[in-house]
Amino acid sequence: MKVQMDHTFPKSVAVSERLKRLREVVKAEDCLAIVIDADPDSIASALALRRIFWRRSRRIEVYRINDIQRTDNLAMLRLLKIELKPLAECEGQKFTKWALVDSQPGHHAEFGDRMFDIIIDHHPVTPKLNGLYVDIRDQYGANSTIMTEFLRAAKIRPSPRLATALFYGIKTDTGDFVKGSISNDINALQYLYPFVNMNIIKKIESSEITRGTLETYKLALERVIFHKSIAFTYLGEVNSPDIIVIVADFFMKLAEATWSISSGIYREKLILIFRYAGLRGNAGRAAQRIARRIGGSGGGHKSAGRAEIPLGSILGNSGDKANSQRSIMRYIKRLNLQA
Repeated sequence: MKVQMDHTFPKSVAVSERLKRLREVVKAEDCLAIVIDADPDSIASALALRRIFWRRSRRIEVYRINDIQRTDNLAMLRLLKIELKPLAECEGQKFTKWALVDSQPGHHAEFGDRMFDIIIDHHPVTPKLNGLYVDIRDQYGANSTIMTEFLRAAKIRPSPRLATALFYGIKTDTGDFVKGSISNDINALQYLYPFVNMNIIKKIESSEITRGTLETYKLALERVIFHKSIAFTYLGEVNSPDIIVIVADFFMKLAEATWSISSGIYREKLILIFRYAGLRGNAGRAAQRIARRIGGSGGGHKSAGRAEIPLGSILGNSGDKANSQRSIMRYIKRLNLQA
């Protein structure tokens, strides 16, 4: 019986040894469910993990916890012919092993009640990690880089579809290497390049804006509040958290903004997206601090963070969503973002 890991590998452990340990987790008779909070990096990582266990297990399925509404992400799924099933459709009793990639159990409530056998991520380590295989490399810019290294160690040549997904996952999570990244990310991109369909990459990247997105930009411009070097936007109720991300990225284009914090209400939760460009601050820590202070969950990297807070923790018994903007702005002003 394999021993549970309550911590990740030391950095000195070679990729070949990690791959060996990973492959020991899933046997030929196992059925593996891979769970993701779907974005380009996590989608590509799930595809790579599925390829690693192809013909090594009885069944492999990929499930998402979120709705996908960003048009560029939908273009990625359509052009690369990727099918993801909602986790709500998963018949859990049919699976003997569970994997989580590009995230950790503490990141979302949907993960919290499940025990994962495999956890592979590049975000900062969170408490209470436990699994048969735990591999967290928080110095990496993208989880797709980790999975590309596994493919190379396994001597698996990626198909054009898989290579294109991984290439795009690295590009998006590193922000074309503007966000945090290391030489491993660059090396992975160089390795994948000969196998990539660049026409698909170009089409995905040009598929972000629709007429509906323009309407959201208009609303965001009307509502943006500036406090010192922070551009703060509250969008009210949204159809998808993806639009909050798009707005946060948009306001980072302002010359005066060191911080961009975009927020909105989705399924009775306040979603806060943090973006930061500077030397002293840390968006992931800021998201984590404000979430813990109010009673939610959050985290991320130096340049990008996300927090999710139950609406009741902010509004109390009043339930007045109209006051959400003022309530949240008070918390933002109190938060020492430079610390």
